[in-house]
Amino acid sequence: MTGEPLRRAFITIENGRIAAVDTQPVAGARDLGPVAIMPALVNAHTHLELSYLRGRVPPTEQFIDWIRTIMATRRQYPDAADVRIVDAARAAIADARATGTGLVGDVSNTLVTVPLLQEAGMPAQVFYELLKFNTTDADAMVRDARARADVAARDDIRISLAPHAPYSVSPRLFSAIRADVDAHDGAVSSVHLGESSEESEFIKKGTGAWRTLLEELGVWTDEWEAPGTSPVEYLDGLGFLDRRVVVVHGVQFNGDDLDRLRSRDMTIVSCPRSNQHVGVGAPPLEAFYAMNVAVAFGTDSLASAPDLNLFAELGEARRLAPRVPARALLESATREGALALGFGSELGTIEPGKRAQLIAVRVPAAVDDVEEYLVGGIEHPAIRWVDTA
Repeated sequence: MTGEPLRRAFITIENGRIAAVDTQPVAGARDLGPVAIMPALVNAHTHLELSYLRGRVPPTEQFIDWIRTIMATRRQYPDAADVRIVDAARAAIADARATGTGLVGDVSNTLVTVPLLQEAGMPAQVFYELLKFNTTDADAMVRDARARADVAARDDIRISLAPHAPYSVSPRLFSAIRADVDAHDGAVSSVHLGESSEESEFIKKGTGAWRTLLEELGVWTDEWEAPGTSPVEYLDGLGFLDRRVVVVHGVQFNGDDLDRLRSRDMTIVSCPRSNQHVGVGAPPLEAFYAMNVAVAFGTDSLASAPDLNLFAELGEARRLAPRVPARALLESATREGALALGFGSELGTIEPGKRAQLIAVRVPAAVDDVEEYLVGGIEHPAIRWVDTA
């Protein structure tokens, strides 16, 4: 992912790390056969704790209808430690690893997935997500969340605080979360942004389905005034956006939004299958790349995607963006995701010194363009981990 692909190359691994990459034969090398060896994939946005909702939330034509179904279904499982929630999350992590994922950006409201990720040996950036639109003491809320995050953190499971979205988080809470991120070297945050037309209307005018839902839930506050801008401009004005924040979805982003994000050196995490399931439409993927904005990929949760196979997400991305080079899509699914989650020095490329998190994808004899093949939607049987090949 740092240069031209190498044919019949040799990778030397020592103590779990890549020691050398060369095209010269290495004595005693093990031939893995007709495969493409590549870095493990990075699922930069998912919600593992929602895995128990698989198959329970049907596709919708309106995002707000999907949200209402999610809320109603989650109320039936009030205990995050419910064995059904835990078992489903554990199985989802195993499925993700089986399809070549070696790093995840997991959004959690409960931190129930942290020990499961450690148990599975899955490196992760966990985003401890906060949401409250009418909070009166944002600083106290953030202090409490930070204390919980510090207790839960594990060696290879990093935890940072993250706001949910502009329609569910107050300006004060955005500021308090940003202050916590700034106080922790290397921390990265995440925010759902530009996902639906309902979000755009709410931020622009303060009206529409989100205003109605906030009022129904009793969390509306007259202190909030619609900024009359795009969601991107709104959060930028709050001082929340910079390269330490990944923005997720961006279906509604226009050229001005993308200019702003590029100027901040930010990454968009795209989840095209989920976007269509929840009724917000297809992301403008080709525009993301044309505007030179960094792109990573995520599956989102099993409440809005059929599986956590990031190769399947790449297949949908290829369908939506036929003019984007296959190599750029592969970089998004590996190198760009690792960089966005703060693991760029360890994962995402095949380079000496990095962890040997490598997968081997079987390549049929008739394939001429290997990179194009890899973004065509690879299924589980064709994927092996190099350390167990």
